[in-house]
Amino acid sequence: MVSLDDAVIARLKTHGLNFEIYVDPDLALSYKQGEQVDLKDVLAAECVFKDASAGDRAAEESMKKALGASDLNAVADVILKKGELHLTTEQKKNMLEARRKQIVSIIVRNAINPQTKTPHPPSRIESAMEEAKVHVTLDKSAKEQVDKILKALQPLIPIRFEKVQVAVKIPAAHTGRLYSVLREYGEVKKEEWVGQEQYCLVEIPGGVQDELYDKLNSLTHGEVKTKLVK
Repeated sequence: MVSLDDAVIARLKTHGLNFEIYVDPDLALSYKQGEQVDLKDVLAAECVFKDASAGDRAAEESMKKALGASDLNAVADVILKKGELHLTTEQKKNMLEARRKQIVSIIVRNAINPQTKTPHPPSRIESAMEEAKVHVTLDKSAKEQVDKILKALQPLIPIRFEKVQVAVKIPAAHTGRLYSVLREYGEVKKEEWVGQEQYCLVEIPGGVQDELYDKLNSLTHGEVKTKLVK
């Protein structure tokens, strides 16, 4: 539970009445956008106020009349989904920067340069976003904004979301551990044993190629062999 010092007020005015709760700004925004967040983690105080700053609590009768319930979770749910979230300028700035980084991370993980079939580094995506003057908002999740931003980048750099297939040859001594790694990164489409080596064909998001290669080489001290399948 966030401390009151770091909390903000979520407010709903309805039926001529005012209802307020103290909430974690980041988690409250995620909850408001429909993400799976536990209400007990969102709330900074287990109380509904008619004036949070003055510490005046809302009456149960008022909540039942205006919101149809007086249970804390039920009331908080209505306030968060239908009310307003009051963020400070600094909080908005920090949250927008975090949202921008989330978007960059999604694009870097899934996108490639279709001309070279290689990933784009984060710095290239960030520069292109600045050049395209893309607008990042808190009103939508990072995933909801990615498609629009990707289209804005395409006139500036060769980029598209694409999955690639990588052939991996694994020495017998490393098969158990590396096979689980391949499944973490993507979908194993084919596998077979030839002598003492396991051959796998794995389909992964285009942007994680280098990350996967580094992980495999680190775990096998360079004994694994990989090849991008065209």
